[in-house]
Amino acid sequence: MFLFDTITNTDFKFPGQQSVYKGKVREVYTLENDLLVMIASDRLSAFDVVMPRGIPFKGQILNQIATKMMAATADIVPNWLIATPDPNVAIGHKCEPFKVEMVIRGYMSGHAAREYKSGKRELCGVTMPDGMKENDKFPQPIITPATKAEMGDHDEDISRENILARGIVSKEDYEVLEKYTRALFERGTQLAADRGLILVDTKYEFGKTADGTIVLIDEIHTPDSSRYFYADGYEERQEKGVPQKQLSKEFVRQWLISNDFQGLEGQKVPTMSDEYILSVSERYIELYEKITGEPFDKADTNNILDRIEKNVVAWLRNY
Repeated sequence: MFLFDTITNTDFKFPGQQSVYKGKVREVYTLENDLLVMIASDRLSAFDVVMPRGIPFKGQILNQIATKMMAATADIVPNWLIATPDPNVAIGHKCEPFKVEMVIRGYMSGHAAREYKSGKRELCGVTMPDGMKENDKFPQPIITPATKAEMGDHDEDISRENILARGIVSKEDYEVLEKYTRALFERGTQLAADRGLILVDTKYEFGKTADGTIVLIDEIHTPDSSRYFYADGYEERQEKGVPQKQLSKEFVRQWLISNDFQGLEGQKVPTMSDEYILSVSERYIELYEKITGEPFDKADTNNILDRIEKNVVAWLRNY
């Protein structure tokens, strides 16, 4: 018998509830009074495919890292968050999300490296210099946006020019998104360095509140949205041409690739054993502790959905 309950789906009926949106990992409940209740599930997404089984404590880890990082950046960029009444829950202001993810890369890794290896020297309209090796640092961070996919679809690279030409975001708003993205990445880089880490790349999502304010939404600097390297030994590994020691869910992607899965048509998701699921959970806990510098306190997973409902309803009663 598996030791932990996980959240793979929710079906709450909160007071004043108007609608629910289910993303790849988070479930967002819209309530009256322009409130959003965001549940961080334990679903694991890789190559834009949701894996069949949940990862114990993953939602709690993502929610709590995002909460800490929102607090650590609120002085430079406003965000949507009001409260976190449960380890898996964030409550904040309802926003109209921009239909792009602002991806920023300080190093040539992951998707950028795969594109580079295939011979491409341009990503989202941004030129990548010749002569780079995988995991080399870019001369300066590059912004490579992606269109936001619905569940089951793939996010797509898109250039700044294309975003503006198609009217996905206005020029005025896009300039704010770029400014905020660079400021957040700079702060995230500082926070990572304090923990002996390198923030390699990450993505930010933004929305507009009812009064037209552009704010940071969703998660920030979590291992699902970001890639981290250990700073210690980075230069030596680059010189030797060996893989970097990293903190991200790239280890899941690599396991899937080694089991012949990259989210392509006709490919079957490999079976994840209990042992593998627990090893992924342990890696996420390691990520949490390394990124925050604090021990991880596992929430009680018995009747996890009841716990969430009680905590949210109690908070709403007092709001």
